[in-house]
Amino acid sequence: MKEIFDNIFKEGNRIYTKNLVPGRKVYGERLHGELREWNPERSKLGAAVIKKMKSMPIKKDSVVLYLGASTGTTVSHVSDIAENGIIYAVEFSERVGRKLVELAEQRKNIAPLFADARKPEQYEWVEDADVLFCDISQPEETEIAIRNAFSFLKKDGFLMLSVKSQSIDVTKQSEKVYEEEKDKLKKAGFKILELVNLEPYEKNHAMIIARK
Repeated sequence: MKEIFDNIFKEGNRIYTKNLVPGRKVYGERLHGELREWNPERSKLGAAVIKKMKSMPIKKDSVVLYLGASTGTTVSHVSDIAENGIIYAVEFSERVGRKLVELAEQRKNIAPLFADARKPEQYEWVEDADVLFCDISQPEETEIAIRNAFSFLKKDGFLMLSVKSQSIDVTKQSEKVYEEEKDKLKKAGFKILELVNLEPYEKNHAMIIARK
């Protein structure tokens, strides 16, 4: 078992995070001692890691603003990684977010927020973040991410953008959409660090990592 990033381990073609709550599962994943297996087919961030993403901006003490938290599957692994940090997990749907609240009761470094990511003023009290992670299946996702980055991301902070090409423009090839979203970030002043295609774990998805 090899630690490839903070609290992220790899063995063969499987990846794991160090479980913040030893012995407890979140979504039926397998446990390996104090480690939780990270299913790349249920997590875009997990898919990026297993596709050999070059660097992981999220560290043990990171402050993370996570847009599109859903039920908290990936958020739980971010919680494992940022064991001494905090994750502000924004989700619009209270119905979907019930499991997120339950997760936050078990993991004290998760702060669930029921808010609209298109309106960052709804959570303007949130502290500045080291990493902004955005996973919202909307045509204007990149614009939403940029707006939040200008509101909350620290100088030299990182933006991790999960792009679903079919949510942005179904008439274009995925690679074309990815390049267009990269260009939007560049025009907004971000430096593109890498783009990771998430196939075959996530169809028509890529992860863009950029720095403010």
